[in-house]
Amino acid sequence: MADVIIIGAGAAGCFAGIQCARLGKSVLMFEKNASVGRKLRITGKGRCNVTNNCSAGELMNNIPVNPRFLYSAFSAFDSQDTMDFFTALGVELKTERGGRVFPVSDKAEDIVNALDKELKALGVKIIHKPVRHIIIKDGVCKGVRAGGEDYFADSVLIACGGSSYPKTGSDGDGCRLAEEAGHSITPLKPSLVPLVSPDKYCADMMGLSLRNVELHLYDGEKLIYSELGEMLFTHFGVSGPLVLSASSHIREMKSERYRLLIDMKPGLSPEQLDSRIQRDFSENLNRDFINAVRKLLPAKLIPVAVKLSGIPAEQKVNGITKEQRRDFGKLIKAFPVRISGFRPIDEAIVTSGGVSVKEINPKTMESKLVPGLFFAGEVIDVDGYTGGFNLQIAFSTAYSAAMNMG
Repeated sequence: MADVIIIGAGAAGCFAGIQCARLGKSVLMFEKNASVGRKLRITGKGRCNVTNNCSAGELMNNIPVNPRFLYSAFSAFDSQDTMDFFTALGVELKTERGGRVFPVSDKAEDIVNALDKELKALGVKIIHKPVRHIIIKDGVCKGVRAGGEDYFADSVLIACGGSSYPKTGSDGDGCRLAEEAGHSITPLKPSLVPLVSPDKYCADMMGLSLRNVELHLYDGEKLIYSELGEMLFTHFGVSGPLVLSASSHIREMKSERYRLLIDMKPGLSPEQLDSRIQRDFSENLNRDFINAVRKLLPAKLIPVAVKLSGIPAEQKVNGITKEQRRDFGKLIKAFPVRISGFRPIDEAIVTSGGVSVKEINPKTMESKLVPGLFFAGEVIDVDGYTGGFNLQIAFSTAYSAAMNMG
């Protein structure tokens, strides 16, 4: 019999296992994959954005779903603690734009290898079997059933992720086990995921990457997200950091409900942009409209913007009216993209939804329904923006659980 059983050897599971073992608890970990941290190896495009170098208050501001639930966890273990933890394991870290923290090597495997090495050094036993059931007797969690055998412990931690990247083993098992134990599951949906658009011109601009633009997401007429950064047009719609963060604000996807407006020139006021357009026009009075805006917009964007403006592409610049010119400026400051859906959940960075936070003690991560059962990471109904915030959620909730298990 172990003090602690941990289901899942991802970010939250490995971290919790290390913390428990350091407290002298015997730890038994179950992982269906042949190695630990499979999903961690591909995070941050293989670089592993391990946390965000910011205050606990800033962490809270970057959690769009149930941030109050994480107050105690972030207070107990914040991003500085995460950086100190990995530095102590011998992983050199660096902070990049937006506070994003990466290994100096730019290799996610360095993070995974450090966790794996520490687990082995602490004697954490890992069994590579999927857990089929949680064992509950007299309303108390007593262990798990895996591979036809029963394993018992004082506490069980479910830390096997959500439903994003199912090929890595994150296939919704955690929510299934929690539901079987009597917990409510907030419906799972993709978050931090590219968005599908019915607008054909997105495909026409496929591969066009926009930097230093401001993205605005509207729910009907209500602005629900606005941020400056980078995005990308694709064959299905839009992607990139701004779009992924915007997707986390979409609660119920319905066609025509959500739309994006892109400010292509956020550094210019409407008046300043109009002056810029006038200057470009004055240098091209006898040229066709489509050839007069080459200095203003990226090449792939020009034919699309010209078509949406309603001004004929071959219209001579000297024949464009003041009203047409100003309307063109408005288009550049609010370029429209309709949204019709999410890309599949297996393309999402994280899963939104999961075990209801109302049924988990936010200070200990223990179930309010089943004593001895704990949760950490993506299986809980919390998620953050891109930038290392979701891994910090994993580490902070795992720390709280580890301090209270066994």
